Amino acid sequence: MSASKDDGGRWERHSDILFGGLPYLLLFLSTVLSLVHGLPPARQLLTTLGLAAVAAVWILGTYTLPTGRRSRQPYGTARTAVYFAGLIALSAALIARDQVFLVFAATGFLQALVLLPTVWALVSVAATSFVVNTVPDGFPRPTTGAVGGYIAAIAFQTVVIGWINLLSSRLNEQHQRRKRTVAELRSALTENAGLHAQLITQAREAGVLDERQRMAGEIHDTLAQGLAGIIRQLEAAEHAEGDREVWRRHLGAAKDLARDSLAEARRSVQALHPEQLESRTLPDALESLVEGWSQERDVTVAFATTGTAIPLHAELEATLYRVAQEALANIAKHARASKVGITLSYMEDVAVLDVLDDGAGFDPAAAEAEAGTSGGDGLGLVAMRRRLGRVAGTLDIESARGEGTAISAAVPAIPQEAGA
Repeated sequence: MSASKDDGGRWERHSDILFGGLPYLLLFLSTVLSLVHGLPPARQLLTTLGLAAVAAVWILGTYTLPTGRRSRQPYGTARTAVYFAGLIALSAALIARDQVFLVFAATGFLQALVLLPTVWALVSVAATSFVVNTVPDGFPRPTTGAVGGYIAAIAFQTVVIGWINLLSSRLNEQHQRRKRTVAELRSALTENAGLHAQLITQAREAGVLDERQRMAGEIHDTLAQGLAGIIRQLEAAEHAEGDREVWRRHLGAAKDLARDSLAEARRSVQALHPEQLESRTLPDALESLVEGWSQERDVTVAFATTGTAIPLHAELEATLYRVAQEALANIAKHARASKVGITLSYMEDVAVLDVLDDGAGFDPAAAEAEAGTSGGDGLGLVAMRRRLGRVAGTLDIESARGEGTAISAAVPAIPQEAGA
């Protein structure tokens, strides 16, 4: 594309140079032909050369210097009209000296419709045609045929030459418009490329931030909770040093928790779904989670499923499972509840997980605000909300101090087949 652009620009520069030098070239050829045609007396020769020099100076002062390098561009109708008036007058004077200067007079035909508006250009062509048809032989005889032929010749030249030049002018205008369009498109493409690069950078930054948030949530849901469970089992083992059987049971539970946490950490890094969902349905996985949590903490937990259970998109099921984990972890850490109820409801367009407890309760807004500024105990709520937000889900929390807590997490009921 750049090579083609360079070739086009080089051709236009050469064309402009040729067009700008055309009057001088035709004047030079006419002068040479006049000298070759027959050497006139010295006085007439000096007059002819003087007129040719005046014509050259006129072209230089009224056309070449004002237009500069823009030899094909109009530089004002009035000034261009003055240039053509002088050009036609000098052409007439030179033709009167020698008819070979008809070659130079053709400049008026070739430049008029490029440099002048259409009406003025046709006037200039007509004036040039008048000079060309009148000066060499004078006015025609006053007969109908002679006058008619004279007028027809001028009209024919004006129409034909004017039409050709007008067509050339229009083609040049179209070419210039295409050049501007290409330049605008190139500029737009350059700008779009910059915007595209900016959007890619922003998307990459957003992806990095989203991945960091995902990893933070996964670490909180797996490592943090697993380590907390290990600590509890080890503390229980310390208190049971006198009972070898109990001590061994708690130590074994701590080892199992460590293995499970390590496996979940690896799965989190690889962005895999919870192992509990690999071979179980979501209701079965939640029921197993509830049973294990209830036995470990000796808290009564009621679990129920309503509606027709259908396999949801894997990301949706993983989200609900992680929300249940986090809700139970918060209950164990803060609520001091004696009863917990978990319900998984399959509705027509959403699946809802409700977790209720009769514990101490809290101020949800204050907890989330504290987590947002200091990373406090409300981090679990923030993580749940972010996790649900990634799958177009919602989280509603109702709680008050001394009145227990109700958490409701809803996600779109997108079947597994539709998401595959």
